[in-house]
Amino acid sequence: MSTPVAFVAKLPPLPAIKEVVRLYKLRAKKQLSQNFILNYNLCKRIIKTAGSLKNSYVCEVGPGPGGLTRAILEAGAAHLSVIEKDDRFFPTLEELNAASHNRMKIYHGDVLHFNMYDIFPPEISRDWSEEPPNAHIIGNLPFSVSTPLIIRWLREISRKEGAWSRGRVRLTLTFQKEIAERMVAPVMNDQRCRLSVMCQNWCDVQHKFTITGKAFVPSPDVDVGVVQFTPRITPQILTAFEYVEKLLRHVFHYRPKMCRKGIETLFPPDRPDLTRRLLTRADVHADSRSYSLHVEDFDRMCQAYKEICDEEPHLLTYDYRSKENAVLWRNRKLLNI
Repeated sequence: MSTPVAFVAKLPPLPAIKEVVRLYKLRAKKQLSQNFILNYNLCKRIIKTAGSLKNSYVCEVGPGPGGLTRAILEAGAAHLSVIEKDDRFFPTLEELNAASHNRMKIYHGDVLHFNMYDIFPPEISRDWSEEPPNAHIIGNLPFSVSTPLIIRWLREISRKEGAWSRGRVRLTLTFQKEIAERMVAPVMNDQRCRLSVMCQNWCDVQHKFTITGKAFVPSPDVDVGVVQFTPRITPQILTAFEYVEKLLRHVFHYRPKMCRKGIETLFPPDRPDLTRRLLTRADVHADSRSYSLHVEDFDRMCQAYKEICDEEPHLLTYDYRSKENAVLWRNRKLLNI
């Protein structure tokens, strides 16, 4: 990809997205959790939320019939890469590429397994401590992949890998409204969960606005939130991703109960001393509820968990749900330990 040059962002007259869907007989596939945005004004509003795209490099995930794609091109993107799993949409995307004077590159693939290292050119790279590069990731995500995808991307952000090898690349994405609310939920909020702490730890995350489900085709039973992520220069929890993710997953597994219940499952049932050791080192009360804990508490807990794993390395891969360990945990419950 070459350095951006002056061009006319305005696309030639094109059929309405609704007409494109009709012409190509495109129907959303339920098994792929597809929901189209056919209102072009709404597409433009989502793209405006991402900020200025003039002369920028953009990656759109799941473009579908191309509503957001068209809005990105008209917003002045110098180059747009799209990742689409469903090849039924390729003819419409190829038409947009031709109309934009070949400013697009179309990738056929599943974004959950797509290596995004080369999606942006190296010449736009910026140091992590600097302002974000002129690059954006945008997408109307299928509900079925949205949570595992953002978890994967948070891991890459934490390691400065993939698209984030170029710097603090920003994201503007859609999620179910409930998921969007969880991502921004503060301490003591009913929606506070593992996803809240993880998103807020590695990114400045903002729920920009909500779209009624009726704006999509077919209409989902839920409303949709537009969320923007800007990677933090320094995360709030300094421990490596694998320790943070695992500890949060266990602590919030028993969300309404004492945090001790979740921490116990990090270790074999015959090692209650490790739970006490972690809580003591982290200076966290065993009776605390997960949603009441502040990021500083989790920072100390993750550091304590890592120290314990450093002392006994096999503990990081310990899985209480494995067949063998599950039997031990059931026996422990029967004994009311």
